[in-house]
Amino acid sequence: MQLTRTEDGFELWLGERLLARHSAEAPFATAGRGTARIEMHRGNFDVADDLHERVPLSTVELDGACIHFRETSWSPRALTLEIQDNALVVSQSAEGLNRFWFRLHAEPDEQVWGCGEQMSYLNLRHRRFPLWTSEPGVGRDKTTDITRQADLEGRAGGDYYTTNYPQPTFLSSRRIAVHLETTAYSVFDFTDPDTHLIETWAVPQRLEFFAAPDFIALVSQLSTRFGRPPRLPDWIMAGAVIGLKDGEASFDRLQCIRDAGVAVTALWCEDWAGVRQTSFGLRLFWDWRWSATRHPDLPSRIEALANDGIRFMGYANPYLCTDGSLFPQAEALGFLARNAEGATYHVDFGEFEAGIVDFTKPEAAAWFAHSVLRRGMLEFGMSGWMADFGEYLPIDAILANGCATMLHNAWPTIWAEVNAAAIADRPDAVFFMRAGYTGIQPHNRLLWAGDQCVDFSRHDGIGTVICGALSSGLLGNPYHHSDIGGYTSLFGLVRTPELFMRWTEMAAFTPVMRTHEGNRPRDNLQLDQNPLVLAHFARFSQLHRTMLPLFQRLADEAVVTGLPMQRPLFLHFPDDLGVRNEQTAFLLGADVLVAPVIEPGAVTRVIRLPAGCDWIHLWSGAIHPGGSIATVDAAVGYPPVFIRPNSVDAKLLAEAVFENCDPEGVPLSESCL
Repeated sequence: MQLTRTEDGFELWLGERLLARHSAEAPFATAGRGTARIEMHRGNFDVADDLHERVPLSTVELDGACIHFRETSWSPRALTLEIQDNALVVSQSAEGLNRFWFRLHAEPDEQVWGCGEQMSYLNLRHRRFPLWTSEPGVGRDKTTDITRQADLEGRAGGDYYTTNYPQPTFLSSRRIAVHLETTAYSVFDFTDPDTHLIETWAVPQRLEFFAAPDFIALVSQLSTRFGRPPRLPDWIMAGAVIGLKDGEASFDRLQCIRDAGVAVTALWCEDWAGVRQTSFGLRLFWDWRWSATRHPDLPSRIEALANDGIRFMGYANPYLCTDGSLFPQAEALGFLARNAEGATYHVDFGEFEAGIVDFTKPEAAAWFAHSVLRRGMLEFGMSGWMADFGEYLPIDAILANGCATMLHNAWPTIWAEVNAAAIADRPDAVFFMRAGYTGIQPHNRLLWAGDQCVDFSRHDGIGTVICGALSSGLLGNPYHHSDIGGYTSLFGLVRTPELFMRWTEMAAFTPVMRTHEGNRPRDNLQLDQNPLVLAHFARFSQLHRTMLPLFQRLADEAVVTGLPMQRPLFLHFPDDLGVRNEQTAFLLGADVLVAPVIEPGAVTRVIRLPAGCDWIHLWSGAIHPGGSIATVDAAVGYPPVFIRPNSVDAKLLAEAVFENCDPEGVPLSESCL
């Protein structure tokens, strides 16, 4: 990174790329003081700021690699940034300053991506993104009835930017990336055509810059910077993970599902520790011990499944319900967060309360990792679990080491570290998380997209899963999946067979294919309740299993390069500007293009195929030229999938489709082979 003096200030360059420009009229940095007002309601946050002072830092002194900003009221210096390698490191700031804004150079036609797992928009340009881990909300669109109802009932409607996994990092079409190292509440504002404005509510540690000749190298750089997760085990990619929470009845239901021809790799029972009924729906009992009432024969059931080649998975989160057996144990050991009065902090989760295990206390983190997760779950016979939540840390909680406001964004990463410690010597074990932040990458084995509505809605339905996989994958999270059929069923919204089948088709082309019964299982269609849905699922689970060599190769590639398994089209076709904003399709590796049907009632799909090669339609064998707009049949059972000719994947997928097509299926052209 180079610092260049100008007549009225300076410019920052990274190679031939301009990063920022400073002048007295348009200063690079602004500083101020403010008081945050942050209120949490069951993981949903209202965030506001009482800004007391905001002053552009127009006066600058350059001293070698240091940039000193000052104003009269903050003499002699308000802020000092020091160039270290390709970063601006904060080496000094005036006492009391807790608001900072940095203006980065932007070009009018520039696209930007990233900012964690963004569910509504892949290209972030022209929008503003607050970065604060939270519940995404129900509906996430203030113009819809379901969002308005969720807001009225519990301030839980969300918006286009609310996400379990924010991260202050973005990539640009200029082949650069920017990362702000902080855990404070931040806002990345891309609305100005000439400026990317970064705002943060604390003194940041540094502002890092990356550049590469192409997108693939840039994504690999970021993966190296944040750390790479262990390779995803083969077994979880070798068929369907069936989610059932029906107590002992789950095992008979699983057998019926297997008898229908479903390729099952694991049974996932969230309810292994028990359940409670609430107005939201069937909730789990948050005491991470085997419930002999709910599952009287669970040890022998797990053993029988293992003998049949099927794994068992469970569920945990970082809270302990106050009416469970682990809560008093943790409280007696001093392992729970406190409130301002010094008593144990109780979090309201809606008709029950729970304590927060204080992971800033090393002995508490070790106790949870080894006594609760390892001995209570892994050694009990599980091969993994959903590591839920992570985004609920209240900012007024008193922790042993650190301010809860500054640790709120970091909490998902800390939670991931606890889970990783529990399975450190078990490369075959998997936990999967929905919450995240900077640094989660080397610890978390697998992301899932959170709690989508059981519908096709634009901002909270099936299509958001694709956007979430692509945005998070660019930042070093190579493995992603979702709840097949969605999760959230409220205000009369229930699954349809069409939705379940379309979600199945999409999930078959992701590394992990997992079902979920949802928050209201009895109100919603389940996999084993409709013969047509079950037969359709069986076919695609077998296809998924046949694709294991492809998943294995991409998992190996992720370890070496950091590239995600699901990729935005521009990653391999950087010169085709027509695919830069495509967020409803993805590349599986470099050679397979998947364009799921994400609109109700659709029987055709229109997709712009990337320029640079021909594309073979998987089901018909028809050849479409790259750079063209293809309209293909997309009846249920035949999701649009295209393959590059003569690729390794072309033969694998063509043979897999041939093996798993029903007798009335669409014939395959030999061009696929």
